[in-house]
Amino acid sequence: MRPPRVRRPIRRALAIATAVVAATAAATVGIVAAGASETYEPQIQEQVSAQALTWSDEFNAAAGTAPNSSKWNFDTGGGGWGNNEHQYYTNSTSNAAHDGNGNMVITARKENPAGYQCWYGTCQYTSARLLTQGKFTQAYGTFEARIQIPRGQGIWPAFWMLGDDIGSVGWPQSGEIDVMENVGFEPNSVHGTIHGPGYSGGAGPGGTYTIGEPFANGFHTFAVNWTPTSISWSVDGTTYQTKTAADIGGNEWVFDHPFFLLLNVAVGGNWPGYPDGSTQFPQTMKIDYVRVYSGAASSGGAITGLAGKCLDVEGSGTADGTPVQLYTCNGTNAQKWTTPGDGTLRALGKCLDVKGGATGDGTPVQLWTCNGTGAQQWAFSTANDIVNPQANKCLDVPWANSADGTNLQIVTCSGNAAQKWFR
Repeated sequence: MRPPRVRRPIRRALAIATAVVAATAAATVGIVAAGASETYEPQIQEQVSAQALTWSDEFNAAAGTAPNSSKWNFDTGGGGWGNNEHQYYTNSTSNAAHDGNGNMVITARKENPAGYQCWYGTCQYTSARLLTQGKFTQAYGTFEARIQIPRGQGIWPAFWMLGDDIGSVGWPQSGEIDVMENVGFEPNSVHGTIHGPGYSGGAGPGGTYTIGEPFANGFHTFAVNWTPTSISWSVDGTTYQTKTAADIGGNEWVFDHPFFLLLNVAVGGNWPGYPDGSTQFPQTMKIDYVRVYSGAASSGGAITGLAGKCLDVEGSGTADGTPVQLYTCNGTNAQKWTTPGDGTLRALGKCLDVKGGATGDGTPVQLWTCNGTGAQQWAFSTANDIVNPQANKCLDVPWANSADGTNLQIVTCSGNAAQKWFR
């Protein structure tokens, strides 16, 4: 199923943005977080520095070569993509190719070299849409790309993500995270939005980031930092909005499973409108890199919690079912935890595991042979929680008992000190 991408620009704070930009120096950034009630401090870059790179494409191949087929697939066709778009997406290097200068270039052209047919008749435009579906997915972490977007009325570039279960549950139940979208009639603004059941299309909560010149004038880095409980957006390292379940009006939070990445340039559609006499072709989106980081540190090391004590494997045991406990830090291998980038947390060659795959409060955690189940998936939140997404519960010290040998459990996240962990 091709997900609809019906959009309505979020304009509620645009007047504020204009005032902010006008009141600052030309190089000063004006931040507009539509629908947000807080000011968020720059934090994405600090988080990235403490995370493990799990996937990337630096686009360093020879000029004219196609995207790396081990990393990217193509969507093709001219059915309008749910938004009455006018382009036909091809798999041709005419529309997506390396430029030999370290960039992938997606090019929208006013042409139809192969007699392509679109929903409205003979296609007027071609472009490309790249996606990692079937090649790479990940739940949680930081997802970023350095991009120089195209410009012009009716041009609609995007860097976004879709849930990997879209084939079975459809859109919007699969979830959608728009890391960056721009519509040509707003050259100085980009949008970040989430979509799910009951909050799709124009109802998706999101925000707008505005600067003092067109984004197409140069490269910018667009990113989201995604945890089990929140998604934060940044531009050039400055976080401009955060969304949580509180922002979706009691609807289902569907951002609890792996997503894949997409890059595309659409031409026309319900939101951006259509090219006119001012629109010049071809238009290009240059992508310097795409990088994905895990939500945790990569190298082995201690994880400290309550009373400054360490996450520890009881007795340095390696048998399946060995309890995981709180213990005075001692530098042994039983306290050295690694994150290989697959969502697991490992010590002594085995995985931190929720006993029996249960999801109830008070379920003990243990060491177990790594098996890829949800019981062994963990994510570090920006609030220093270690969360099991399957249960949506936090790693916890029972009754805040800081005595050596206290066996650990999962419990509903509450923000208390017994659930805080530091790397």
